[in-house]
Amino acid sequence: MKTTKGMQTVQPIRDPQKIIMLKQLLKEKNIKYYFMLTLGLNSGLRVSDMLKLRVSDIKDKTHVTITEQKTGKPKRFLINDMLKEEVNFYITDSVLSEDDYIIPSRKGDNRPISRVQAYRILNEAAKRIGLEEVGTHTMRKTFGYHHYREHKDIAVLQSIFNHSAPSVTLRYIGVNQDMQDSTLQNFFI
Repeated sequence: MKTTKGMQTVQPIRDPQKIIMLKQLLKEKNIKYYFMLTLGLNSGLRVSDMLKLRVSDIKDKTHVTITEQKTGKPKRFLINDMLKEEVNFYITDSVLSEDDYIIPSRKGDNRPISRVQAYRILNEAAKRIGLEEVGTHTMRKTFGYHHYREHKDIAVLQSIFNHSAPSVTLRYIGVNQDMQDSTLQNFFI
């Protein structure tokens, strides 16, 4: 499936077991990729905003405030206790300093990995566990999909995503597609 810009449409990961498998694969590859996925799945950030974060932006914080690259709008998100535990473990284990990018590249001095590299890493791991239509937006969409399934509050999710309308959010997280599919599952004339 293609969009008008020629970009692949990506989906949320709906199956919690696939999320666990993907986390495990990325942890085996490199702890920073596991952390990238964990942060993406639990913050709802776009990858472009996530890759710009430095250790000092998230270490020992309860909330992180950024200006979204795409929209120019401010975004503030909570680092809950579970995510804080992951942050502390990752920073300590990776021996990162305050000024380091949270997902550092091996190329050059103190640069984050690129969006392209983030895409490659996620896509390759996803294919290994049988997932298709996976890209960098999959993390954000997966966050939204599971947040909506748990809380059933589209207005809160719309606000988290800075979307203009609830319909945009429902379409973005794939819930509209799920509803359409469920009505057609046993429909036959």
